[in-house]
Amino acid sequence: MKNPDVNIQVHHLTRVEGHGNIYVDVKNGVVQKCEWQVSEAPRFFEAMVVGRAWNELHHITSRICGICSIGHTLASLKATEAAMGITISKQDLKLRKLALHAENMQSHLLHVGFLVLPDLMGVGSVIPLASSHPDEVKTVLRLHRTANEMSNLICGRTTHPQRLIPGGFSKLPTTRQLAELKKKLQDAVPDLQAAAKLLKSLADKIPDFTRETEFIGLTSKDEFALYDGQLASTDTGTAPVNEYLAFTNEYIVPTSTAKWAKHNRDSYMVGALARVNLNYDKLSPMAKQVAEMFGLKPICHNSFMNSIAQLVEVVHSVEDSIRLIGELEADGLKPQPDYFKPEIKVKAGRGVGEVEVPRGILFHDYTYNNKGVCTKANCVIPTNQNHGNIDLDMKTIVPTLLSKSEKEIELTLEMLVRAYDPCISCSTHAVKIHVDK
Repeated sequence: MKNPDVNIQVHHLTRVEGHGNIYVDVKNGVVQKCEWQVSEAPRFFEAMVVGRAWNELHHITSRICGICSIGHTLASLKATEAAMGITISKQDLKLRKLALHAENMQSHLLHVGFLVLPDLMGVGSVIPLASSHPDEVKTVLRLHRTANEMSNLICGRTTHPQRLIPGGFSKLPTTRQLAELKKKLQDAVPDLQAAAKLLKSLADKIPDFTRETEFIGLTSKDEFALYDGQLASTDTGTAPVNEYLAFTNEYIVPTSTAKWAKHNRDSYMVGALARVNLNYDKLSPMAKQVAEMFGLKPICHNSFMNSIAQLVEVVHSVEDSIRLIGELEADGLKPQPDYFKPEIKVKAGRGVGEVEVPRGILFHDYTYNNKGVCTKANCVIPTNQNHGNIDLDMKTIVPTLLSKSEKEIELTLEMLVRAYDPCISCSTHAVKIHVDK
């Protein structure tokens, strides 16, 4: 099509969490407007926790997200523990890593299996696939159920965990329960292989797109960094986590009720693809095999491949969880009474807590007075950090799509945003107020 006119207005994109809009206006082949907009009403969790006690914050902030509630709880706990000098045992550390793996599996399987797969198979939702591809849908459901059961065992329930507390856990799983979980994870391997084979058969549906950007996340010399590590950038190297503000540099744009972020370039990307780019060598053996199936190697600059990186991480989480449970079994699970409360000496201080959640690196930053009451809080959400990258990806890809029909352009842009797996509601932390005197 020569010098086309294109007008795309996607109001509240489907198959993503929250409300985001895509607007594209092309006149005579020239792009007049191309915007990723966040229109959702802002929420004020940072304000909610100010004035609250140190042992309440993790329960409150877990409600920021119904998908990443374990990650928010862990980031919150790490911030409180850093502020008060609280340490946890090696056993509790391994159990927390299992909790994070459970959430990663839950979220990634939901996204790849139910939100991305319909695009690759040419349907509008997963509902038609339940009839046309029942075995494939059941495979995803079995894997997701295992992740839910794992979360329930470690955290007390599948979302908004109750057992994770400052200094450790209020209740532990039994050795027998962990052994049963390990068996379920081992039994899940054939389903993982089937899911990888299915996506490989659809790989030609993933758009071939490249825009060089910066990737930021945690990295560690010891493991594929999810719970602990140093801040890392593919552009600038590593830094201590307490220097996160120099990386995130949040700012406000007129088209968004969510803050955006930038570091060394005009935007950067966080999430599964960023983690694979930064930590590829630390992936488990089977996870590397799955990555190789799709030619996914660092540094990959195709944002659409984030969904494949999520699949790779699911495989890694299963293998690493089996390893962690094996270590807990070998060491012998040290018992503790139910409703356990570690002795905590409350003191004033500031602490930064960071974890990698499904959509990328998450920061919680709290300041407490000497009574253990929060006086200041800051939360930097992964999707905040991705908004600018989404927008620049759209601006880059639209001119390459103008030979296609308007419907095809719209689908490609929807697939691009979905590839980031945005948690838009969690990211809405800004509001502009006009006062008429």
